[in-house]
Amino acid sequence: MSKHAFRGLGVALVTPFDGRGEVDYQSLRTLLNHLLKNQATDFIVVHGTTGESPCLTREERDQVTRFVIEEVAGRCPIMIGLGGNNTREIGQRIADLDTEGIQGILSVVPYYNKPSQEGIYQHFAHLARCSRLPIVLYNVPGRVGVNMASDTVVRLARDFDNIIGVKEASGFPQQAGQITSAELPEDFVVLSGDDALSVAFMQQGAQGVISVVGNAFPQLTSELIHLAMEQKYPEADMIQTEMQQVNTLLFQEGNPAGIKALLLEMGLIASEQLRLPLVPVSEELKAKLGQAAQSLIHYEQGRKG
Repeated sequence: MSKHAFRGLGVALVTPFDGRGEVDYQSLRTLLNHLLKNQATDFIVVHGTTGESPCLTREERDQVTRFVIEEVAGRCPIMIGLGGNNTREIGQRIADLDTEGIQGILSVVPYYNKPSQEGIYQHFAHLARCSRLPIVLYNVPGRVGVNMASDTVVRLARDFDNIIGVKEASGFPQQAGQITSAELPEDFVVLSGDDALSVAFMQQGAQGVISVVGNAFPQLTSELIHLAMEQKYPEADMIQTEMQQVNTLLFQEGNPAGIKALLLEMGLIASEQLRLPLVPVSEELKAKLGQAAQSLIHYEQGRKG
């Protein structure tokens, strides 16, 4: 039996703000209930990039975390984003973390410093020694500036029992294949970090996704992911093709600006407000997102019959 539940559809949770730029807890409650309706979401990731974690104060992060734990109330596992480029500081924060209600940590490759592969290994080795929770590594070279090689991931997986997965957002499905084809601990999981490539990643052995579009369309995204987990790739590809336009538009002017515009259009949050340096999407993109969302809503309704 698996030691953790981080498979299937994980949603990188948006942090809604009101018109004054403060955390909008009513919208957050609405969004969480949307994600958990009909048990669509397998796990939730709080304080990822999509949650604008770099722009929240430590106090706000703690308040949002506790709110999510209370609202979710055990309905699905919760993973918390906790990473950075100061190894000592992040290790101490992980050691001091109140773990009640949290089942795992998502920790990004150190950004800006551009460490070597050995530096990446030693960074995560330190965090693993500090953590009482399972850790999922987060490889996102487009934001970090350096790619965590598959050999480094495999080495960490073999050396530390509490490093139990990787969110692979390199954009290269073959990198997922290099990891999954290696000799790994039984419970180690590769998760796609890119909605548009989820099926391709899962054909390379990934076992789920940490999704952005899942904030808006959890049930359809869940159906896609679970079909792919069952190796029903043609049907999963059909759904992914239908979602392609929305997935493309969501990132056209940056994340989470796109998903917040879409969630506002769908009535799931009360404001598209972001915190600087992020700004809302253009009116032109907002209109395109609205049209694409309506088409996808009709498609989803048609699948339900």
